[in-house]
This record gives sequence, C-alpha cells and structure tokens, in this order.
Amino acid sequence: MKLQLENSEISLFEGPFDAERIFREKLYELDGGQDEALFVCNLTDVAHKFVNWCTKMPRVRPFYAVKCNDDDNVIRLLARLGAGFDCASRAEINAVLKHGVTPDRIIFANPAKPASHIRHAAATNTRLMTFDSTVELEKIRQIYPDAQLVLRIRCDAKKAQCPLGDKFGCDPKVEAPLLLVNAKNLGMSVAGISFHVGSGCRDPPVYRKAIAQARELFDYARTLGYRMSLLDIGGGFPGDTGTDIGVIADVVNAALDDYFPEVGAEGGDFVEVIAEPGRYFVSSAYTIGVTVHSKNEHLESDGNVAHVKFFVNDGVYGSFNCILYDHQVVTPHVLARKAADEEAAAAEAQPLVKCSIWGPSCDGLDKICDNLQLPNLAIGDAILFPNMGAYTIAIASPFNGFPIPKVLYFAQHDTCAIME
Repeated sequence: MKLQLENSEISLFEGPFDAERIFREKLYELDGGQDEALFVCNLTDVAHKFVNWCTKMPRVRPFYAVKCNDDDNVIRLLARLGAGFDCASRAEINAVLKHGVTPDRIIFANPAKPASHIRHAAATNTRLMTFDSTVELEKIRQIYPDAQLVLRIRCDAKKAQCPLGDKFGCDPKVEAPLLLVNAKNLGMSVAGISFHVGSGCRDPPVYRKAIAQARELFDYARTLGYRMSLLDIGGGFPGDTGTDIGVIADVVNAALDDYFPEVGAEGGDFVEVIAEPGRYFVSSAYTIGVTVHSKNEHLESDGNVAHVKFFVNDGVYGSFNCILYDHQVVTPHVLARKAADEEAAAAEAQPLVKCSIWGPSCDGLDKICDNLQLPNLAIGDAILFPNMGAYTIAIASPFNGFPIPKVLYFAQHDTCAIME
C-alpha cells in the first residue's frame, strides 16, 4: 500500500522497519538488481524524533535546519508536525513556504545575507533574521527596516564535528553590547539572541555557558529600552542511531530554569526558546545501499591477496560528500544475499581481506573508507551505510556523470496520515 504525493510516493509498513529486507529486494532480487546507488528513508523515524524532542525539551521549539537535508518529504512532514524552520537563503525560504508554513515559523538564520535574499524575505514577510556585524545591521536597515533582528553571539564547544565560530557570531562581551547600541541608534527592532555551539556538539556544558551569556545580553538590552523575547540556542544535537539528546536536554532545561524562568516563576518574563536541529531529525532516517561494480586485487609476492580496492556506485562527490564537508566517519555493512539466518554459516566460513572502498569517479580523492576487513566481495554485491541523512543528499553532485541516488520513502500509517 502506498501514499501518492505530488512528486513521490511513500510505501506503508507495519512493525519494526527492516531496511535490509528492502535493500535485499531492490538491489538483489528485482530485475537483476539495482545498478545505481539507492537511499531508503524511514519518515516515521523523523516523526519519532520530533515527539522525543518535545518530550525532552518541552520549552524549546525546534526550527529544522533546512540546509542539513532539504528533502521535500522531510520538510512536508515537519511542517505538518508544527516545527519551525531555519532557512539560510531565498530558495530555502521558498522550499518551506510552499508547504503552507507561515513566515512567523521561519528564522532567516544567515548572518551574512545577499541583498536580493533580504528583499525576498521582505516580500514574503519573513521578518525574523540574524546579524552579527554593523555592516549586516545597516544593510538590513536599508532594505528591510521592519525586520525583527536576532543578534548571534559566539560560544564554541570544545569538541564539535563542525565548528562554526570562526565564521559567524560576535564576541558576547565586547562586540555584542556595541551592536545592540548601534541597532538602537538606527531604530531597528532586536527580538533576541542566538548562538550556535557547533554542529555535532560533544561538549554539552557549553549550552549552559552560552545561555548564561545570552541572559547578560537580555539584561543589558533592557537598559537600552529593548524587551527581547526570543532565545535561539542553535544546533549541535546528535542524530545517529543509538545517540540521544538526553544529556544536552538536561543541561539546556536546567540552564533555562536558572536564567530564563518561565512566566509566573520568580523573575520570569515571556521568552520564546527555539533551536535549530538538523542532523538530529534526519541522520538515522536514511540508509544508502551501494553495489560493487569493479574491484582490484593487489597481490603479495607469494600470490596471496594483500589488499582489495572495491569500487562502488556512489562516492565523495555524491552522497558521501559528508566525509569531506561534515567530517563524517561512515560505517559499511555488507548486505547478505539472503536473510541473516540462512547466511550465517557461509559468512562465518568466508575469510576477510584487507580492503578499501572507492567511489565511481576518476578522482583520486574519491575514497569512502580505508583500513577495512571485509569478505572478498564479488561484482554486484551490496554494501549498506546507515546514518546517511545529514549533509549528504543536499550537497551531492553528479560529478563525472554519475547520478545522485534515488530515494525510496517508507512510513507507518500514522505518519502517512500526517502527510496527506
């Protein structure tokens, strides 16, 4: 049974999601197999992440970072669930608005925006936008003086998959107060403070530090006549299978209670709290299957195989660009041609070889992973890579003429009902 949407269809499933069964059918069993790489997306996984977020951080409304994965079905689902959206460009704003999202559910969270994109924000009434410099402030005043500004400060995690502070965010102690004064002198409305500790944060306490710095700026802004009402705690939340936002959530919830108590609590004013999760929502929802189309066995002097290079039908210029741009470490899983119980004995008996996996292009940089121990795969064997939903499809290119993989969508009935 399938749900037919405008540009795609979603297959319904019941019970636990079995990606291996789907790949085995698509890559091995139908019409001689699939010659091109293939994505499988479990949209119910995205929906469950939304519920989990609302349970663990009830005060923080998620504004999905579209840049992470701009898949139309992901945006549609999160729009129906009530998420907001972090957009960085005119095209991302349009990708969200077409699903009936009102402009007040968008933050234009790019501190360095092209003038034409600011004009587009004005034309679509997308008022909430970030800045971190005097130049950006003055540019917005000239183009869109009715914008609601959010000052982005810098507070870097000690460990993050992708640090962002070198590019965006002003110093909270020195630059931020001056920018607030400049905004006041220019007659601009400043709605709040934002920060981003770094994508893939592995330093949960940094959120408390950043929230404390934001509190100081809220208090300072009040001395200038501002009554700010928005705190944006950015992204950095993990999304791979087996990870959890619980530790970060505990830090954030405690910091909000201490520095931004809810209305009715002692000293509490109304402050809307949002975040910009990206990989959290989509990483574990996507698995890619690639097939071996060529191989090269390098031999030792005695004729034994020393190392095997496996060439597959997607690489770092396609979906595996996450290796270059997102510092992702991918994990290969060989797909057995039959169900696991039927293959167990054969797999145990099959010797492993030292090997590496390479993409299909003619570029020497197109290496997916190295220093592996895998069975000596044959042409047509498939390899699965889980946790491939973040910073993959959105950046993939058809370099050297190799196509971007097709995506097959799956969801449980309740999720499909949301999307209709």
